[in-house]
Amino acid sequence: MAKYQTLLYYCYSTIENAEQFAADHLNFCNSLGLVGRIIVADEGLNGTVSGTPEACTAYMNAVYADGRFNATEFKIDEVDEPSFIKMHCRYKAEIVHSGLRDPHIIDPTKKTGVHLEPKDFLEMKDREDVVILDVRSNYEHSIGRFKNAVTLDIDNFREFPEKIKELEQYKDKKILTYCTGGIKCEKASALLLHEGFPEVYQLHGGIIKYGKEVGGQDFDGKCYVFDNRVAVEVNSVNPVVISKCYNCGTITAKMINCANPECNEHFTQCDDCGTKLDGCCSDACKAHPRKRPYDGTGYYVKVPQQVNLNKKGRSEFIEGLKPVMT
Repeated sequence: MAKYQTLLYYCYSTIENAEQFAADHLNFCNSLGLVGRIIVADEGLNGTVSGTPEACTAYMNAVYADGRFNATEFKIDEVDEPSFIKMHCRYKAEIVHSGLRDPHIIDPTKKTGVHLEPKDFLEMKDREDVVILDVRSNYEHSIGRFKNAVTLDIDNFREFPEKIKELEQYKDKKILTYCTGGIKCEKASALLLHEGFPEVYQLHGGIIKYGKEVGGQDFDGKCYVFDNRVAVEVNSVNPVVISKCYNCGTITAKMINCANPECNEHFTQCDDCGTKLDGCCSDACKAHPRKRPYDGTGYYVKVPQQVNLNKKGRSEFIEGLKPVMT
């Protein structure tokens, strides 16, 4: 039996004084001995936390006891070790960065695509009048995606709105959106409806729930996750590996960060190239004086870097994988 659990969840629900909530929530998570990454915004929560089963149960009970987050659905993975090194809980403008903060256009608590349970998504996805739309970023769908899915050339979900015009050709189809856990689909499906797409659906619980409930059928490759596991198995029915080594083109599912911290590129790399390049994406990065020691995982805790000031003028800092939760 696994010694730890990892919880993936989100909830759109208004949080008053969300910045203070984030600080208090961090203290609470630390008191339980949890590690993970949580984003708190006025619009709700988005998090992945990891710890002992007892700590995870206490956390879930506390979230539900709050009353504002009764709609939260936790995806629970059994893991052999915690999926993070530290605990972070930060206030941000959105729980998933879309740049769409006008509630008259996007409000996931009022209008989104029809939520499809995994079994219903499985039944619908191959119909002739259906288009499966992956709303995730390049680094995510490059390592795993549904067969025949439409993917978008975006590096971050905030680029999704500008890609809507590329989807006009599918307006006469039923659009089935999907993402890792469902959170991006809440805003993506709402935006598609706002832009005049008549029939929009979303995979409830995302790829993770689909894997747990219907075996992940026809999901090719692995599912990218925002913790030190990097990618997890989804398909136990007809699995295949689709991603290729960035350096030599060999089929591989291993995704790492470049060992050069000034590059920190997120890419797939086979073990042979990882050994040859010492965890770097290129010879130039391998020769960089700040190159980090490569231990075979390609996961690094970054030195904190100052980023944009928050709404009260205080500096925020980001650590961990690049890209961080988006």
